[in-house]
Amino acid sequence: MVNNAIDHSGSPDVIVSMRRNALFTTAAVVDHGEGIFLKIQKALGLYDTREAILELAKGKLTTDPENHTGEGIFFSSRVFDLFDIRSGALHFMHDAGLSDVLIERPKDAAGTLVIMRVDNDSARTTQEVFDTFAAPEEYTFAKTIVPVKLAQYEGEKLVSRSQARRLTMRFERFQTVILDFDGVAEIGQAFADEVLRVFQNAHPNTKLIPTHMTPAVENMVERATSGR
Repeated sequence: MVNNAIDHSGSPDVIVSMRRNALFTTAAVVDHGEGIFLKIQKALGLYDTREAILELAKGKLTTDPENHTGEGIFFSSRVFDLFDIRSGALHFMHDAGLSDVLIERPKDAAGTLVIMRVDNDSARTTQEVFDTFAAPEEYTFAKTIVPVKLAQYEGEKLVSRSQARRLTMRFERFQTVILDFDGVAEIGQAFADEVLRVFQNAHPNTKLIPTHMTPAVENMVERATSGR
């Protein structure tokens, strides 16, 4: 996280702090640069800064591919019990065992704040985390879990092909993509068809696995996959 701030933020300084109590240890990295979500939006030509959070959640994302793999934030978020990124008016939180959360804040804060917390008695190891997302008998970042609800902004329903293409952007870089539909009540026919038939037919080497589906979502998924 410190390397990211140094290499990407353009901030004149980086502040690092750490606190430990009887239950957990928390580290924070703060910079006063451009802001991580805005930088990703510009680098990828995204329409909205909220799309940057979806891309971060997928993994394998960097604005400097010559010097970075794009795996640091993804794996850091999985190693810790709580991982927060706050920048601009957006707050992305990954809580171990819970769904990823996107919160829109009323004030637009400059720079980027990353908060990382681990339970003092945590038995999690970095090797276990890496193995979870590696291909069998390989040491590659081959599998990712994508919270589909991060593609669904407040007041929206996932119904269009453009939303589906936003979701599937860069999926082809993975061997397996687990589509976590937790928090998504329903999806439209066009959205499901674009993700599970059109994208899948175009990228047969990427396996899509839907999980945590409501009956309405599962019905649309079955309709789309039966058309393959």
